[in-house]
Amino acid sequence: MSEDIWKSARGARASEPTRPSNAKSKELRLHGLNAVLALFDKSPERLRKLYLAETRLTDLKAVLKWCVQHRVGYRVVEEGDLAKLAQTSHHEGVVADVAPPTELDLITWLASIEDAKSACAIWLDGVGNPHNLGAILRNAAHFGVRAVLIESVAINPISGASARVAEGGAECIQVVRLPADAKHAIQALHAAGFSLAATLVREGADLFNTALPDKLIYVMGAEQQGMHKGLANACDLRVSIPGTGAVESLNVASATAVFLSEWYRRRD
Repeated sequence: MSEDIWKSARGARASEPTRPSNAKSKELRLHGLNAVLALFDKSPERLRKLYLAETRLTDLKAVLKWCVQHRVGYRVVEEGDLAKLAQTSHHEGVVADVAPPTELDLITWLASIEDAKSACAIWLDGVGNPHNLGAILRNAAHFGVRAVLIESVAINPISGASARVAEGGAECIQVVRLPADAKHAIQALHAAGFSLAATLVREGADLFNTALPDKLIYVMGAEQQGMHKGLANACDLRVSIPGTGAVESLNVASATAVFLSEWYRRRD
């Protein structure tokens, strides 16, 4: 196993957006009340400019006071202007331009949690729908996931749309960018005491009757294609969620919630 895992995956998913090789950090435009309030609570220094409807003046009173104290601009605008800024009508009365979230490389992240006796993270293998990503981030925050791991060429999963759906969860999850060579990534995770679990629609072991390690990486595949077969074969476990068979499968965000809840339940 080597870099071929990534190359094969990219060839099979040519339509999936990837990060340009010359990509630079740009401001991120958030929208949604809980997304903006969570950012203000966790990292107010990332706030660059705020736009809000008059109806949100009371809800955002503390944020506006901070903006005045720190000379960060804000404007009260009409609902239609907010829709144009957010490029959606689902802006919930507030839009914020913020500095992008900090990414860590894999080795730095592993060093930061080296003393943890138990830890769970999610490896995203081609998941790209922002609404699914937002729901995954919300699930991850709820169940205490330490990080979301993304491929070296992937776009950061935190966007305006995904952060709104995450309802503040995006601010609780560290994004970790994996090295280009999948073999090196897996070796580093193993060296740090993690096991990898491939999440399969079928043919995996019954999740509810499978021992789950204290330090675990769930690998979640793309919505339509699922996990890349080479990566699934490289994992230590292959697990599936049993069901009636009335539908083919759960969507990736719903499945993530089930996998995470089962790991979390057993840590007590």
